[in-house]
Amino acid sequence: MRSIWNGAISFGLVSIPIKLMNATEHHTISFRQIHTEDGGRIRYRKVCELEDREVSQGEIGKGYEESDGSIVPITDEDLAHLPLPTARTIDIVAFVPADRIDPLQMESAYYLAASGAPAAKPYTLLREALKRSKRVAIAKFALRGRERLGMLRVVDDVIAMHGLLWPDEIRAPQGVAPDVDVTVRDQELDLADALMDTLGEVDLSDLHDEYREALEEVIAAKAAGETPPETPEPAPGGKVLDLMAALEKSVRAAKQSRGEEGEAAGTAEEEGEEAAASGSASEPESGAEVRHLPRRKTSRAAEEKPARSAPKKSTAKKTTAKKTTAKSEPKKTASTAKSTAKKSTAKKTPAKKTAARKRTA
Repeated sequence: MRSIWNGAISFGLVSIPIKLMNATEHHTISFRQIHTEDGGRIRYRKVCELEDREVSQGEIGKGYEESDGSIVPITDEDLAHLPLPTARTIDIVAFVPADRIDPLQMESAYYLAASGAPAAKPYTLLREALKRSKRVAIAKFALRGRERLGMLRVVDDVIAMHGLLWPDEIRAPQGVAPDVDVTVRDQELDLADALMDTLGEVDLSDLHDEYREALEEVIAAKAAGETPPETPEPAPGGKVLDLMAALEKSVRAAKQSRGEEGEAAGTAEEEGEEAAASGSASEPESGAEVRHLPRRKTSRAAEEKPARSAPKKSTAKKTTAKKTTAKSEPKKTASTAKSTAKKSTAKKTPAKKTAARKRTA
């Protein structure tokens, strides 16, 4: 990495020579201004408004514009002789807990590297002291023409410094919060907690700039003379009418996005099986037909034969039953007639004996 500033860390009476390097980089895609008719570059020329001519970079200096429009020239020598003890020194003024620093104050991040072998020992001493105390160092330093506030902390085995805004550079959040009275119910808070637990944590290294990737695809397609890929239009946003329903839907969506679709599918299958079971219980005939559906491996003729033979068997049984009834009925009639004749004979016999006795007398 290329150093952008050379100086020293002032740690009490200890001075640590260091080099300042940018810890971050931007991967944004920049565009050039062009003439839409012929694609020519649009360039800005630095012109002196008094002489109305273009000037070179060597002829350009610094100046401060006052309220009346007059310019006060400021040279590099004027800036070099500023009475700043932090002109080339990162002056540590205090050690505080890390939670004392408001993230709103944080600006750019830098790495501090030991400059030379003699700086290795005091550099390591400061690094280990920060680790063991679990605190951060607050320091002042001058960079790019102004004095700044910084916070030193340990990242792996390197001392990093975050540029901080001065406290008076942070605006008060007046008029930003909602000015209406809103009551949040415990059920809504519970659902919000469930949503946060479902989303869980994320590995920041897995996050990437999707907009930049899409823009690179468009540029590549245009360069190859192809049609750029179309981006799906976002769904139109609507008003949240039911906050509870929206939270519940968000929890379900978060569970599915985290790979819990299998559980949801299993639940759906169980519900489907329960519905099928209830349907078969209420409609046994249709349920019987459903059971035969998967067994359609035989030919249609083989399936139709049992269906045709079944009525014949039942008809035969019915015919046999009728014949049996018909045969049994005459037997019963004959036997009944014999018994009736016997009874009538028995009744007539006493009458004949009585008549014979009368005649004899």
